[in-house]
Amino acid sequence: MPEHASPRGTFLKVADALRAQIEADPDMAELPSAADLMRDYKISRGVALRTFAVLQHTGIAERVPGGRWRVVRAGEPTDRRPLDERIADVITDEGLEAGAAFPSASVLAARFGVSRPTVTKALDKLEAAGVLASGGQGKVRTVRAVPNREERS
Repeated sequence: MPEHASPRGTFLKVADALRAQIEADPDMAELPSAADLMRDYKISRGVALRTFAVLQHTGIAERVPGGRWRVVRAGEPTDRRPLDERIADVITDEGLEAGAAFPSASVLAARFGVSRPTVTKALDKLEAAGVLASGGQGKVRTVRAVPNREERS
């Protein structure tokens, strides 16, 4: 945005630019961060947040845990279950047995597109439920019990 541009409606112009970017790139799954928008468009944080609100209101974007935003495409299925339930599915999807090593928080964060602290909170819930056993800091978590999908639904 040019420096002499009026601040009124700037968030709408940025939202239109992002909408065009989403339409041009069918593989785009995640929106730029607020910091990226601030840098690229020379806008304030408030304007960036209003941009995200416009995209959310029009159904183009939705907030994901960790403060990021994901692109929502018509007809594309999205799993909106809590992260701990989706992580528990890793055990059954990969055929892990009791005592098997569980993927690290970093691997899970990349797989689910969330931050490591968000994954760690979900893993703590699974440990409290008795599904995972913690090996301690720097140690590998292991599967304590294989969850039954019928029990969770």
